[in-house]
Amino acid sequence: MYIIEGNIGAGKTTFLNIIGQSFPHIKIVDEPLDIWDSKKHGQSLLSFFYQDTPRWAFTMEMFTIMCRVREHIKEQQDFGRPIVMERSIYSGYYCFALNSFRQGFMNRMEWEIYKRWFNYMVKGKCSLPNGFIYLKTSPDIAHERTAKRNREGEETIPLSYFKQINERLEDFLIHKKDVAPEHKDIPILVLDCDQEFEHNKGRKNLLLSSIIQFFDDTQKFQPAYLQNPFTKEKGGYF
Repeated sequence: MYIIEGNIGAGKTTFLNIIGQSFPHIKIVDEPLDIWDSKKHGQSLLSFFYQDTPRWAFTMEMFTIMCRVREHIKEQQDFGRPIVMERSIYSGYYCFALNSFRQGFMNRMEWEIYKRWFNYMVKGKCSLPNGFIYLKTSPDIAHERTAKRNREGEETIPLSYFKQINERLEDFLIHKKDVAPEHKDIPILVLDCDQEFEHNKGRKNLLLSSIIQFFDDTQKFQPAYLQNPFTKEKGGYF
């Protein structure tokens, strides 16, 4: 299992679609936005969170970690083919929930409850991923892309929030600041995604080549009985 991480608007969904189209044998698992963006009760939880973050931060983070843990446990049992997931329980903890606590959106009691839930589920239920693929994007560009896609509920997100999440991502994936020992050794591929890549064939192929090499380099983190699906003997990639 590999996990795509990045800021809001970094291009994670677009990148997953490209991987899925280029490598049909890879299972793509999108972030379950439809669950917390559902309007079943009149307005989505995601919209509530962005409109009144201090009120809804704890509710949002507890609900999203529940969804992510359930998805992680389900997918880690699939040994049939490689899996690439969008975001994870790890960025939920080290980036979004931690940021909510540091910004005062969650109080100390809420943060301690969240941490206990995270530690129990991650250490007892969830296996470590083979690696992280970090779509590194500057906060300004991520903010511009988010405004351009005009997704409902995101129009109120200030640039300051993108900067906060960017800082948390850098601390987690690059500097390994306050990261648990068992998470520090998980391989990380950093891809510069400031440049548009969806319609730039050269840029797209360069990023895909980096991923192929990353998968090859991290095969030792996969169970030995799994065959390497990325060997060129299987017919190449492009």
